[in-house]
Order: sequence, then structure tokens, then C-alpha cells
Amino acid sequence: MQKQRRNYNPHQRKSASAQNYGAAQTELTPAKPNTLRIIPLGGCEEVGRNMTVFEYNNDIVVLDMGLQFPEEDMPGIDYVIPNTEYLKGKEKNIKAVIFSHGHLDHIGAAPILLKKLNYPQIIGRPLTLEMIKHRLEDFDKGSSKKLKASYIKSLDEKVSLGAFTLSFFQIDHTIMDAVGVILETPVATVVHPGDWSIEKDPIGRDMIHYTHLANLKRPTILMLEALGATNSKTPVTGQEMLANINKLIGQAPGRTIVATFSSQIERIKQILEFAAQTGKKVALDGFSMKLNIELATKLGYITIPKGVIITIDKAQDYPDNKVVIICTGAQGEEMAALPRIIAGNHKYITIKKEDTIIFSSSVIPGNERTVQRVKDNIYRLSDNVYHNDIMNVHVSGHSNIDGIKQMINEVKPDYFIPVYGNHFMLKECARIAYGMGYLKHKVFVPDNGSIISFDSQKGEVLKEKVPVNYVFVDGLGVGDIGEIVLRDRQMLAEDGMFVIVAVVDRQTGQVKGSPDIISRGFVYLRESKDLLAQTRKKVIEIVSKTAGKGKTENWSYVKDEIRNKIGDFLFAKTERRPMILPVVIEV
Repeated sequence: MQKQRRNYNPHQRKSASAQNYGAAQTELTPAKPNTLRIIPLGGCEEVGRNMTVFEYNNDIVVLDMGLQFPEEDMPGIDYVIPNTEYLKGKEKNIKAVIFSHGHLDHIGAAPILLKKLNYPQIIGRPLTLEMIKHRLEDFDKGSSKKLKASYIKSLDEKVSLGAFTLSFFQIDHTIMDAVGVILETPVATVVHPGDWSIEKDPIGRDMIHYTHLANLKRPTILMLEALGATNSKTPVTGQEMLANINKLIGQAPGRTIVATFSSQIERIKQILEFAAQTGKKVALDGFSMKLNIELATKLGYITIPKGVIITIDKAQDYPDNKVVIICTGAQGEEMAALPRIIAGNHKYITIKKEDTIIFSSSVIPGNERTVQRVKDNIYRLSDNVYHNDIMNVHVSGHSNIDGIKQMINEVKPDYFIPVYGNHFMLKECARIAYGMGYLKHKVFVPDNGSIISFDSQKGEVLKEKVPVNYVFVDGLGVGDIGEIVLRDRQMLAEDGMFVIVAVVDRQTGQVKGSPDIISRGFVYLRESKDLLAQTRKKVIEIVSKTAGKGKTENWSYVKDEIRNKIGDFLFAKTERRPMILPVVIEV
């Protein structure tokens, strides 16, 4: 069977209708007066990169600026951010950027995009905005001083933003200060919970209901995260999860290592409290985790029991069964604490057979293989490994099918827009609404770049789209890695590189000596002498025919011929297509 060439196409996961945009985007039809436009710039065809524009006449409000972690066909890319081309020239119209919560898929692109948009006003809860400030400082020291930040200290606050009136409501999610957003306009009221779940048995408070949102000014538009639209499992309660973690820590024969997200501040607080009650010491390992706990402590959100926290280098000073280590790296992030511990590269911690390892985290979609490798390696090192597949030690921050039904039933929106997730998730979420009696002209399934328009009479998805092609971040480069560079990286990753250096006599047009060949990631030169000899002979023939005396001085044509014909030759011999780089030197 011949090997099929897999060319990188950054729109290959998009619907056909979603591909008609990019650099050649034509001028969009101006919005009709007194209409609300809702435009997702990211988050509606992937998990992450969440950013939505709301526009009414000349007033613009933006919700979130998230990043997307790279997929397997994006070699070398650090992360992907939304494309803000639509907002170019409209920076002065942006009344505010609202941040729903502090997860990276909602704030990760803020350092780049806020600067690009001339630092508009930002609005959010205290912990969220403090996390954004620190992210800006990490990216560009001193840049946080340019922020115009408005802290929402009470969910009863209302903020006037031109034609928009902004208010908030409480939600369940796995990070402190997560809020739902209400945007009231003259023609419609948008209800957007951001990321959310419904905690059936919350610790220390009553269950949240959303029936009060049914009393908002109509028509109402519910934009609902669709990540759980295919999940029919009964959700784990916080009470059950915490009881299981406490039991494992209490009975651990050696040290307990809890791998979780750095944003799980409430969970870290609960583990600290249990450790204090049982006479154990806790070491936090991971820069982002220690930073988040420090921020939450300064804001008064948590109180750390006196004497319970120790530095990681002091963990060996206590009996193993009296030590709990809470660390980052449950997703297998290369430089995070847990992968370094597993690899034996940690300065102070080496896993022992009697250690108890707890994965108190879910798997970020697209990261399944990496997490599985981490688990495999840990199972080799420890005899006591626990994760949600065998015991409920994590509560998801995202709801399931029953939760989606409950939210729709309690809010009773006039229009429904599923968002945040892959296209199939959005379609399945729309199917739930249809099953509850919603008509198709009241439910809109957007692509990134879709323009959903509402006036006083109706809502509709326009045929036009705004540019939303990927913006790649690689090191200090933002947007300088395009489709061609990424396709080259993909080719190098698949079949390697083959460099041919030919020295050509300018007078005769003949190759002098034997062409040099450099192979990286294609074949091992010492074991492929026959192939290389044939290739050299082929190169000499190609140059002789295309650059013979008096025939041509177009060396670009000569290199193209070498590239194309040697490419075909190597494919015929190996069924591989390396990237071929011909170098012709005239002497």
C-alpha cells in the first residue's frame, strides 16, 4: 500500500462553510442599526481559545481571551490564540473585556491581545484579575501597570457599558471567583455562564439554582458551554471526592503525592485543613500553584493553618507518612513538577513504591496520550496509584446532559446558542434543546467567526464570517508561524530532511566531483550507501540536462528539477517524502 501524504491544513477540522475566510477576507457588510451581533472568535470548534465579541451599534464588549493548547499536528507551537483581525480599527469602541474566570483557556491570551487592543478596560472578580496581572508581568515586565482594571466585589453590581448593561450571577466551577455574565441590550439579554457545572451536594453552601434568570428582560439568549453534551454519567459530588482523598491521605503507608491543577485552590485548601487535623505537613510544588495560593491568601479567600506548609526541600525531614506533596503536572506538562519527579530530575523528591499517588484532575481533551504515558510511568514506580477510573478523587468543573437540561429548564431562554467545545459537542447540545421543545429557528450552532445577529424582531446567523484563522505563538513570535512554516514542520516530523549540495562548473554546467548529501530523520547514511550512490548519479544527470553549457543560467529552475525529480525517485525507492533542500554552488 502506498503511503498517503498528510498535508497540514489548519482548517481541516472545520466545516466547509467555515473555510471561506483568511487573508483574502472581503469587507464585511456593515451591521444594521440597533442590532446585537454575537461573534465567537474562538472556542466554538475546539476546546479552548475562548473569546466572544458582543457588538451593538458602535459599542463592543468582549468576553474572555483564552488560549488553546497545541494539537499533535502543530509541532513546536507553544499555544494558539484568537484572531482579533475583526477588531482592528475598532479598538476605541471596546467598552470592556470581561473575564469570567482564571483558567488559561479564558485568560491565557490576555497578555498578547490586551496589548494589541491598546489595553481596554478589563472587568472581573478579584482573583481572576490578579491572575491576569501576574500573567502580564511574566510576559512583559511592567505591562500590568497599563491595565485599567475594574474589580467586581459583589455579584449584585451592575456596570453600564454604552448600550450594554453588565451584571453577574453565581455559578459552580473548579476555580474561585468564576462568575456567569448577563449582558442586557435594547433588543435582547444575553445569559452566559462561562464554564459551569451543577454541584448537587456542595460543601458548606446551598445548591445553586438559576430560576431567577427566567425573569430577565426578554427576549433572552442562553449561551451555554457544551462540553458535557455527551456525558450521561452521574456526576461525582464534592463530598464524595473529598472523603475519598482524605481516606487515602489518612491511610497512606508512605508519602502522599496529589497531582492537580494549580487553579484548584478550594481543593488545595481542603487538603491543607485535613493535613492540619491529622498532624501532617504539606509541601506545594509548582510555580503557578504556589502563586495562586499566595494570591488567594492575600485576598482573604483562604486561611492556611499555621505550621502545616513546609518547603519542598524539608519534606525529607519528616516521616514519610506525615508528608503530603501537592504538585502540578497531572497533564504531563514537560517542566511541571510531577513529570520531573517521574523522570528522576527533581532535586528533592524521588518516588518510592510505598508512596500514594493521587491524580485529582481530569484529562484536558486532546491530551489523553500524554496523560496515559504519565500514568504508565507512575505505575512502574509506585504500588498505590489512584485516579477517577478506579476511585472518585476529582470533581469535574463541567456539567453533564442532565445539568444542561436543568439549566435550560430553569433559565427558559427564548434563544439557545451552545458554545465552548468541538462542533459535535455543540450539535449534541443543540439536540438536547430540540428534545426539550425548542424549534430550530430558535437554536443557533455557531462556527468560530459566525455572526449571529439579533434585532427587535428575530435572530439569524448571517452568511458572512469574520477572520478567525489560527494565530500561533512560538517562543517570542506571535503570528509569525503561518501555514507554510507549519506544513514544513509537519513534513520534517514525518519523513525528515534531505539536503543535496552540488558544486557546478559555471563554464561547462557540469557537477564537479560527487554531490554531498546530508540526511536528517530520513535514512541513516552509513546503512544506505546504494541509495545514496544512485541519488548522486541521478543529481548529476539532472544538472547535466538542465544546466549544460549554453542551455541555462536559471539556477532556480535547476534546483526545482532536483527537488521534484529526486523527490519522486526517493519516494519510488522508500515510499517516504522527505523535505528536499537542493543547494547549487557555482564555481
